[in-house]
Amino acid sequence: MQERLVRQNIVDAAHLLADSGMLFRGEHANLSARLDDTHIVMTRGGSIGHLSTDDLAVLDLNGVLAHGDAMDPTMQEVIQMHTRVYQARGSVGAVIHTHAPHISVFAVAHQPIPLVYEPLLRFGVTEPIPVVPWAPRGSDASVGSIIDVIQNHPGLPAVMMANHGALVFYQDPISAARLLATLDEAAELSIQAIALGGAKELPEQAVGAVRERMAAFGSHR
Repeated sequence: MQERLVRQNIVDAAHLLADSGMLFRGEHANLSARLDDTHIVMTRGGSIGHLSTDDLAVLDLNGVLAHGDAMDPTMQEVIQMHTRVYQARGSVGAVIHTHAPHISVFAVAHQPIPLVYEPLLRFGVTEPIPVVPWAPRGSDASVGSIIDVIQNHPGLPAVMMANHGALVFYQDPISAARLLATLDEAAELSIQAIALGGAKELPEQAVGAVRERMAAFGSHR
């Protein structure tokens, strides 16, 4: 029952990404969700635009297939990128990697996404989203840089990979997909604000003030 629910949550998140324009033209992305303390459910590779619950596999946190059809060979590059995030941060329930269009602009420019869009505060983002140095996708160097951010910036739920795309790690597949979409909005607005002199940073007290409002009204986002 639990696995069926996790599979469906990943599929729903994939469709949300497709519907909100978070996929590049080939509709490629990879998603995973924590199944239990030692296993995850993960997409097997290829387009996720029409993902179904049969297009997923169960892996242990060492990346070994536990059950389900074999992973696409290209997925071997990114499995470690997912599993090591779960190992490094126990609160993570889902990981999503995409080439969301506006986030990827910042990734190829090697520029952090500034904290200028108030809705990001409602996802717990309290600092700019950084870019980790370029290294081959899924390599020890690339994954190591991602894990360094996760360990040294406990409040960050996302990073960008230089010249590549985004990696989001959050509570569950749907909230991770919504965070990704909100982050892409922030990136888009920052780009558009250049025409008006550039985006302005939120005031220092904004983080605490938004947290107080969310607590007062029982809102998570």
